[in-house]
Order: sequence, then structure tokens, then C-alpha cells
Amino acid sequence: DVQLQASGGGLVQAGGSLRLTCTASGFTTHDAIIGWFRQAPGKEREGVACISNTDGRTYYADSVKGRFTISRENAKNMVYLRMNSLKPEDTAVYFCARGGNKVGYYSESYYARHEYDLWGQGTKVTVSS
Repeated sequence: DVQLQASGGGLVQAGGSLRLTCTASGFTTHDAIIGWFRQAPGKEREGVACISNTDGRTYYADSVKGRFTISRENAKNMVYLRMNSLKPEDTAVYFCARGGNKVGYYSESYYARHEYDLWGQGTKVTVSS
């Protein structure tokens, strides 16, 4: 089946770290842009980070820049999101998603959820103060 599975969420103290994993089935992650999104209670789902398959560039929302790192491990068909210096405002359900063919055509597309065509179920991250 063609699907994504996000895992690695949990409860973390502020200042701590987590690594989320996005595992792909039915396609290879190096053939697609993979993004991480998050949705906090009462808020819109927002783009967090993505990684390009064409040039390897990474993109981050300002709110996580310098703290989060997205990376690929192509041999395992996985994409990771390393989250350091976690803050309570990072609490959300985190989703990984595969970019559609318009991602990269315009700058906003990297963070636009409507440009992603395959989604994982999400994994919950809770950061306590």
C-alpha cells in the first residue's frame, strides 16, 4: 500500500528533544518532497519543515528554525524530524506528508498543506512546562 506512518511522539519536558520518524510504504521517499506539519488544539494545521528530493534543500517555519532538523535516510525509506529545545507551544499532533507535483513551483508551496497529497496519521507531541 502507498502510505506514510508517523511515529516517535510523546511527552517531553520543556527543553528536551524528540525525533519523529516518517516511514513510507509503496513509494520511495527520495522520489518526493516530504514535509512535516503540526496541528495544535484550536489552530490550523501548519507547515513545520520539508525536505526536497531534487536538490536536498530543507525549509523550516520561522517558529522552529534553529531548533528542528529534517533529514532523510533513503536506505531505510524514512524521513526524520529532530526536535530540540522543545517549548510548550510545540505541543501538537505532528503529521508527515508527501508533496504533490506543485510543491516547489512557488515558495509558499513548501508549507501549503493543500499541495501535499498523501498524509500519515499523525503522532502526538506534548511538551510540559
